[in-house]
Amino acid sequence: MNPSHDTRLASEFVTRSAFDTNHPPSKELLDDCVHCGFCLPACPTYLLWGKEMDSPRGRIHLMRLGIQGDVQMNESFVGHFDSCLGCMACLPACPSGVQYEKLIEATRSQIERHGHRSFPERFFRRFLFELFPYPTRLRLLATPLWVYQKSGLQRLIQNMGLLDLLPSKLQAMESLLPNVSLSTLYKKLPEHVPAKGQTRRRVGLLLGCVQRVFFPGVNAATVRVLTAEGCEVTIPKEQGCCGALLTHAGQEDQARVLARRLIDTFECADIDTLVINAAGCGSAIKEYGHLFRDDPHYADKARRLAGKCKDVSELLAELEPVAPRHPLPLRVAYHDACHLQHAQRVTEQPRLVLRTIPQLEIREIPERETCCGSAGLYNLMEPNTAKELADRKLKNILTTESDVLVSGNPGCLLQITSSLKGTGRSMPAFHLVELLDASIAGKTDLKIFSD
Repeated sequence: MNPSHDTRLASEFVTRSAFDTNHPPSKELLDDCVHCGFCLPACPTYLLWGKEMDSPRGRIHLMRLGIQGDVQMNESFVGHFDSCLGCMACLPACPSGVQYEKLIEATRSQIERHGHRSFPERFFRRFLFELFPYPTRLRLLATPLWVYQKSGLQRLIQNMGLLDLLPSKLQAMESLLPNVSLSTLYKKLPEHVPAKGQTRRRVGLLLGCVQRVFFPGVNAATVRVLTAEGCEVTIPKEQGCCGALLTHAGQEDQARVLARRLIDTFECADIDTLVINAAGCGSAIKEYGHLFRDDPHYADKARRLAGKCKDVSELLAELEPVAPRHPLPLRVAYHDACHLQHAQRVTEQPRLVLRTIPQLEIREIPERETCCGSAGLYNLMEPNTAKELADRKLKNILTTESDVLVSGNPGCLLQITSSLKGTGRSMPAFHLVELLDASIAGKTDLKIFSD
């Protein structure tokens, strides 16, 4: 095919299609969908609203219409894709193996370039994308947040009902604020932590962006558990964001900039495994090969790092436990994070790890496949839908009559506990590695442990 013919075809595609020629949704992947409808009951937004266009099948139909030029990227079109949580519950439900994750990310990238949103919406999204992937910026924000919480101002504003005057997105941000601790805010883990006893694995630890600032205890517990199980842990201080939030939102160019830095950082580390303790980060890194499919300089390096990536529960399930466990007589409601159970297909490993703790009973949550509404930044960008899902999830959790809530993703725990606050009830919430760390350390009193 000659260049002039290629140019003419590209021109015809742009004229006809709502999408440009830079990786639009693949027609081959779209054709895998046979419209059987098995995805409908698995989709949280269809579960809430019962609207075809807010289901995976409906969104795939919209993608086809976009390619054909029968729709344009107006606010209605964009809204159907913004309402998708990207939870990937449709993946295991689909008998045809439709790669919806690639289709939705391709469409969102197109929307970021050509879609129509209001100015306030564009401004708010840009604010989020310029804040959350950058730990230094988050730390600068954390200090005034600490003052806001500890001075009594937060309680005063809440009691006066002033939050009701704010837009729903800002109300959601306030309700999801984690407790800020200045004593841990600037603490850093050592770059190298030797294994206890014989070294069984050399691992690198991804610190995460929000995690290292607001949930440093999860990272510290992860290091203690890994070393107790014979892992030598490397924690490069120069590591940054993996680009997960940006990738899932269609901000691929910015995501690749951050991902290249992370790849270069861990390329120099002598590790067998890259350990992840936040589900969204793990699913993004495991797809680095796809993200860098057009980059001849990073394609191989991206695939190598993706091949080393494991969720902490995957690694711990592979290793025969060597550290003694002390009993934790608890009834545990285990919540499956969507990017762990659907995107990474990791479901049994966390349960296997929890079962190594004596006297711990796992209680399954009804509708465990349904998202809690956290979904990266979804609970900030679509707060009303996220709250509906969180309330539904909490109702199901409470039916288990458990003592504690456990998950493998801090964002999910924050989302569910935020919903819990409105009920007047309390339930401690822990990352899986925090509970395992307590068992290994013999901290059987959860009040002492949570301190």
